[in-house]
Amino acid sequence: MKTKLFMAAALLLAGSQSACAQHTTHAVAHRGYWKCEGSAENSLTALQKAHEAGCWGSELDIWLTGDGKLVVNHDPHTLDGLEIEKTDFDKVTRSKLKNGETVPSLEAYLDAGKKLAPMILVLELKTQSTPERNAELARKVVDMVKAKDMEAQVEYIAFSNQVGTELIRLAPEAQVAYLNGDKTPAELKELGYTGLDYAHKVLKKNSHWIDEAHKLGLTVNVWTVNKAEDLQYFIDHKADYITTNEPALLLEMLKKR
Repeated sequence: MKTKLFMAAALLLAGSQSACAQHTTHAVAHRGYWKCEGSAENSLTALQKAHEAGCWGSELDIWLTGDGKLVVNHDPHTLDGLEIEKTDFDKVTRSKLKNGETVPSLEAYLDAGKKLAPMILVLELKTQSTPERNAELARKVVDMVKAKDMEAQVEYIAFSNQVGTELIRLAPEAQVAYLNGDKTPAELKELGYTGLDYAHKVLKKNSHWIDEAHKLGLTVNVWTVNKAEDLQYFIDHKADYITTNEPALLLEMLKKR
């Protein structure tokens, strides 16, 4: 009898350890891997470098130009001061990045990323100046992803709840996470999001949201985490994804687990 009880306890412990071991935290390069020679934020080189480093995913930022086309850039202005929402596509895509490349179109970025599968492209749709432009941006991005047959290789994130819920409506099978940090996991679930993607300070303040999100079937990403102690905190707290400007450091830490 004691032998049977011991074996049962051992199996239970092994199962528990196995369940814990099964959780994997994934590295997402923030605006690609740009903190290396020859690279720049949101450049095609940064995308390639993220893949070479072994990142699970690479994040990028998308704007709608003045003539309604899609480009990849973080800020609302280019480095030479062009306001993207008020400038034509041809002029924006002649503007230089820090490494000498030009601002890429979303089409060029997707074409490059498709060759790097299975690395995931995490598409952040930047909040536009009007609700109408937000809706147009969401529609055009989803249409382009579908046209390139890349639905399985992209995930969407947005600060704007309008953009996020429009993405959910347009692409109901897609992974869509919310960035703004002002909604509970339960509220996100009710709205149809598949995950939360919150700043590290928000999730440290509300660490219980990680478990709550997982219990609701939501994924958890945290941004932008760069210090080793913060990376370790979110690895230990079982974040599904960590977005970082230091992907090489994160990947090295993950190898040691």
